[in-house]
Amino acid sequence: MYAAIFGWFSFVWFGWAQEAPPSEWRIWLGIGAAVALITGIAGAILSFYHWHSKTALAAIANFNWYLIIFAAEVILILAGSLLLLWLHKEEQVAPFISLLVALHFVGLKFVFQDELLFLLAGLMLIVTFAAYPLANYLHVSLSALIGGGNGVILLGFAWVGLLRFLS
Repeated sequence: MYAAIFGWFSFVWFGWAQEAPPSEWRIWLGIGAAVALITGIAGAILSFYHWHSKTALAAIANFNWYLIIFAAEVILILAGSLLLLWLHKEEQVAPFISLLVALHFVGLKFVFQDELLFLLAGLMLIVTFAAYPLANYLHVSLSALIGGGNGVILLGFAWVGLLRFLS
């Protein structure tokens, strides 16, 4: 599932990066999106064929905490994004969502008992906060930097999931 979920969301972030990137980035973002989609599909196929294997969500407490964290994240993302749009701060939506997604991995670390989720959260936080000075310096949109950065990170974690499965 690591590969399926992280591959899919890598694809989504690469797609968001294509909102307003420099023209020379477009081919790389497209390649990243294609590789992410293929990785996500491979992960989904493997997950389908191993559907009844034991997972961290088999424990009802873990599943409940997962649902709570996920629901809170979705509600906060929706409410915050709508507020930012209402305030005409559209350029802040990508960093806001990136921040919340990064923070939700901190909680999910305890659900899945996976220390790598702390690393994932930290890397996404670095991308989120580094995007501000880099966007000004490079004259690039926040969405291109955050989408591309998170796309690369999540694709890397999708491959970690495939490697874990294969080993």
